Amino acid sequence: MQASRALTRRNRLVGYAFLLPNILGFLIFICFPVVASFLMSFTDWNGFGDITFAGLDNYKRLIGDESFRISLLNSIVMMVVSVPLTLLLAILAAVALNRGIKGLKIFRTAIFLPHITATIAVAVVWQLLFNPTMGPINGMLKSIGVDHPPGWLASTQWALFSVIIVTIWQNVGYYMVLYLAGLQGIPKDLYEAAEIDGAGKLSQLVKITIPMLSPVIFFTVIMGIINSFKVFDLIFLLTKGGRDAPRTYLYTIFITPPSSGTNTAMLRLWPM
Repeated sequence: MQASRALTRRNRLVGYAFLLPNILGFLIFICFPVVASFLMSFTDWNGFGDITFAGLDNYKRLIGDESFRISLLNSIVMMVVSVPLTLLLAILAAVALNRGIKGLKIFRTAIFLPHITATIAVAVVWQLLFNPTMGPINGMLKSIGVDHPPGWLASTQWALFSVIIVTIWQNVGYYMVLYLAGLQGIPKDLYEAAEIDGAGKLSQLVKITIPMLSPVIFFTVIMGIINSFKVFDLIFLLTKGGRDAPRTYLYTIFITPPSSGTNTAMLRLWPM
């Protein structure tokens, strides 16, 4: 009995030892900065000198800042548009690949490759594709009769949606792999029983596939929302920090010097 307890205690200590680096990293690099930033938001402090308690003044000034409101609106638009489309395309690709089509590994690699490609390489390629005068996208649009194709990254009205297109293209592969792993974990007996009962493919998708994938769907939705609000490097590289860059809230924080005026007119995505 004592030997069993000693073995259990040792296994528990070994488990804690493996978890300790991750826990320390989370506390030092994530938890502490989040808590410190939240506390600092109630102060008037630039990192040096005395700390002055400011109460809710910082939040009042932030809410009253037009550039912040526009940037937050742009971020919300990006989240609302990119997340559903990315997850929809990912689950459709996963369902198609899960059926064992020929060249499965090739298609899976091709779809996943943009996610692991360096962001700077992605930005360079899409800058060429979105070129309003010599880019192949506008060339194709002109060939089918579109006389005035969009300016894409060079247009304040299309810049954000251009970034959304690239974001979807870059992230579909990651979520596809997650959905594909979830699909392969669904017992085939359920589909066989459904076929015996006369259920069609659509009925199987609605009543078996989606309910069994609900944990994966929940995870991908949360991660998609978080990642949509974290986009910065792609915007900066695609637009080269130009005045027509779509201002999300994270990008605005980076480009706006402290205690300086901001030309809110150039922050607008569309006339408001």
